[in-house]
Order: sequence, then structure tokens, then C-alpha cells
Amino acid sequence: MTAPYATRPEASRGRLYPEEGSTHRSAFQRDRDRIIHSSAFRRLKHKTQVFVEHEGDYYRTRLTHSIEVAQVARTVARTLGLNEELAEAVALAHDLGHPPFGHTGEHELQELMEPHGGFDHNAQALKIVTRLEAHYADFDGLNLTWETLEGIAKHNGPVTGDLPFALTQYATLQDLELHTHASAEAQVAAISDDIAYNNHDLADGLRAGLFTLDDLKALPLIGACVEDVDRRWPGLEPGRREHEALRRFFGLLVEDVLAESRRLIAEANPASSEAVRMLGRPVIRFSKPTFERLKEIRGFLYHRMYRHWTVQRMRRKAKLVVRELFDLFTTGPELMPEGWNLCASLDPTERARVVADYIAGMTDRFALQEHRKLTDPMVKG
Repeated sequence: MTAPYATRPEASRGRLYPEEGSTHRSAFQRDRDRIIHSSAFRRLKHKTQVFVEHEGDYYRTRLTHSIEVAQVARTVARTLGLNEELAEAVALAHDLGHPPFGHTGEHELQELMEPHGGFDHNAQALKIVTRLEAHYADFDGLNLTWETLEGIAKHNGPVTGDLPFALTQYATLQDLELHTHASAEAQVAAISDDIAYNNHDLADGLRAGLFTLDDLKALPLIGACVEDVDRRWPGLEPGRREHEALRRFFGLLVEDVLAESRRLIAEANPASSEAVRMLGRPVIRFSKPTFERLKEIRGFLYHRMYRHWTVQRMRRKAKLVVRELFDLFTTGPELMPEGWNLCASLDPTERARVVADYIAGMTDRFALQEHRKLTDPMVKG
């Protein structure tokens, strides 16, 4: 940590429940380790990124995506003189709150929970690490530092307007200052998420045969990378050709973020991590030209991948599974396992929140199994 605006563990605002420090690990290292050892982190292995996890062994899942985000975050944080451990902790935790079936599952839960305080995967991640992970003798959750919790809640920027219930509830215990930007390290985790998915969604779409590398030649940024590979290695084997083009695209995005962030930091000249929060704008960003070109790539992926008929079929099934599970459990809470079924005595809103927590914690395969057990008379329940 060479930058004056880096977040220093010895200056942490601490944990909600005070603990003795570790002899060998910093506060943010302990946060990272607790996240890695959590049940929610392990479940990411079987949660959708774009393709449902059973559709192929090589497609990204939420777990592999989170590991890739953490790798980018470590590199960017180290290069900018920031706290690498905090950036990594936020990166590893950023998707803990995602329900099964990726954004499709989230959108369905958002709609179902609208009358009951809403649902948001960042707010759900905060709820998981502060309450739902129940392993420690002295507290619920993981008892992470204020800085890591702040990063989880608002790494994408200030959270204003109508807050999801999970954020409103936690605000009664600890003020995460949701109206400000997060630390530079949390901003690094957010931009690393963008870098990772822009790269690997192209890779997964190519593997699925939804488009070819030649289709990408007409796109900004990635097109020039394909042309560079073809110039250097004419007739290269298709798999190697794709990998070489995508790794160049990946490096291009990282270099753009580093250059633009250095410029923004130099312009703002923040003297501390607190000064970063109070700037009123992010300091870790893509340059405007790159950001605009990435919009074209996202538009291409929207039409050629996210709305491809094979993906749409699975999305329709996923929406149906989430909605029917929600209806079954809210009207029949006795169908849920021991501990969860205690919500039968709660009012409709509190019961819906318990059901949403239960469904959000499911993996793709578990949700499909539960749905089949509850709807197919031929399957033992």
C-alpha cells in the first residue's frame, strides 16, 4: 500500500462485534478468509452466470466468475498502490447474494418481493454475511469489517432512493454511509466485475456456438484484437485463435482502467481513503471512449447471446421454477425444512422474506430438484 488514499487495516472502523486481532493476518485478510470458507461462497459453484450450470462443464459459474473478478481486482489494486486484500475480499463477496439462475432468478424474486420490501443481490449479500451465515458462537454472520461491508453494499456507487429491506434493516445496526461512494478498493472490485464478464461472456458465447470469432471482427476493441492475432499467426488453430484474441481484449480493458484511474486520481489528488469517499464521483473507471465501445459489445451480446432462443428457453424455465417455488413455500411453509418452516407463524411479509432467503440460497440444481419433488407426483419428496 503505497498510495495515501489506500485503505489501511490498522485504521479500520472495526467490526460490529469487537474481536481480538490476529497475530498473522490483517483485518481484511481475515475478512477474505471468512468469505472463502463460508457456505454461501461454496454454493456459487452451482449458480448460473449466463448458462445454467448443468448445460456444460466449461461455462462460467458464479464461483469461477468471482475468482476471475478477484484476480483482476488484485492486479489493479496492487498496481495503483491500494489495499489488495480489501479489494479481493469485496470481489469474492460481490455475488454471494445472487439467487439461482443468475439475473433471471434475481428479476423474478425482485418482482415477487416488490410488495414485501424488494430484493437486490447486493443487499442480499450483505444479509448473508451479517446474519444468514450462522457458524460462529458469538455472533450471526461473518462479522466482517466496516470497510468490507461498505464495499459489498455500495461497490457500484451510492445507494439512494427506496432501499431494499435488507439494507434498511442493517442500517439500524450500523451506518454504512450508503449516500457516498465506497473506497477505491471497492471501486476496483466493481470495475473488475465489468472486465471479467465482458471478457468471459464472449468466451462462453463462442464456446456455445452462438457466434464466431469472425463475427466479432466488426465490433470495436475485440475486432482489432482478432485482426492482430490473424496478422501474427495466420491459420492458427481455432481454439488458440480465440484464446489469443480474448486475452488481448482482457489486457486492453485492464490497461484502459489503469490509465484512466491514474488520470482521475491525479486530478482529484485525494489525501486519504475518506477523501475518495467524499469526492462525489468514482476514481476507478473506464475511459469514456472505451466505455462507449463496450456498450456496442454488450448490445451484440444482448441480441446474439442473452436473447438467443436456447438461452430464452432456459430463462423461461428458470422464471417458472422460482415463481412456483415461491408460491408453494409462501402458501405452504410446512414444505420447507426444519428451521425455515417456523415462518408459518409470521405475517405474510415476514414469511415472504424468509422464503426469499431460502430460495436465494439455493443452487441451480437444488432449485430444480426441489421444484421437481414438489410438482412431480412420481418423484419421492
